[in-house]
Amino acid sequence: MLIAVMGDSLSTHGRRLDVGRVGIGRDELPPFETGPIDLQGWFDPDRRALPLELEIGSGKGTFLIQQSRLCPQVNYIGIEYARAFWRHAADRCRRHGLPNVRLVHAEADFFIRNYVPAAAFRCVHIYFPDPWPKKRHHKRRLIQAPFLRSLHRVLQPGGTIRLATDHEGYFTWMTEHAAQVVELFDRLPFDTPASAGEGELVGTNFERKYRREGRPFFAMVLTRRPAAAISAG
Repeated sequence: MLIAVMGDSLSTHGRRLDVGRVGIGRDELPPFETGPIDLQGWFDPDRRALPLELEIGSGKGTFLIQQSRLCPQVNYIGIEYARAFWRHAADRCRRHGLPNVRLVHAEADFFIRNYVPAAAFRCVHIYFPDPWPKKRHHKRRLIQAPFLRSLHRVLQPGGTIRLATDHEGYFTWMTEHAAQVVELFDRLPFDTPASAGEGELVGTNFERKYRREGRPFFAMVLTRRPAAAISAG
């Protein structure tokens, strides 16, 4: 898939991209000092009482398209930091006519800390985040204990974080950081979403590329412990 830059806009095979109502640009977000925003307000009024899930690092939007079509009674928000992929994914979701998807152009940790209210999501999906394999870059890895604590705040009781990677070293890192917040989460085996294709773990573009290369995959689920269990622990 060719994504080309044309001035300040992007095109796919020469077609101009249109994020429509699906894409939420950085300039559309209020000043972060104003605090959390009503995320359900981004959806049509008849959808605002539906469950809300988040995907961090939506890439080209493949998971969101597959999952949101299968689960129309769930609202999905995707976060993508790379502007080219954000525009491409939002344009794809718009063309698919998905009323239950919104895509935000933002840095995930900053967005979650400053804009997301407590207990907003029932699930957070994080599939194939950048492993930053060089040791000097490990501090840039998304999955770290402080970030998991931020996710704990925005998850509903019993809510889940679903993690998948092709990088064994990063999975070991994830496991170590999950162990630092064991009082907040229980670790469970990963169950493949129904939207994944046959033989797939999740079904993202990255997974399909890495599967052709013969890479192994690693995954886990972290479930938010009930408040009573946290207090007892």
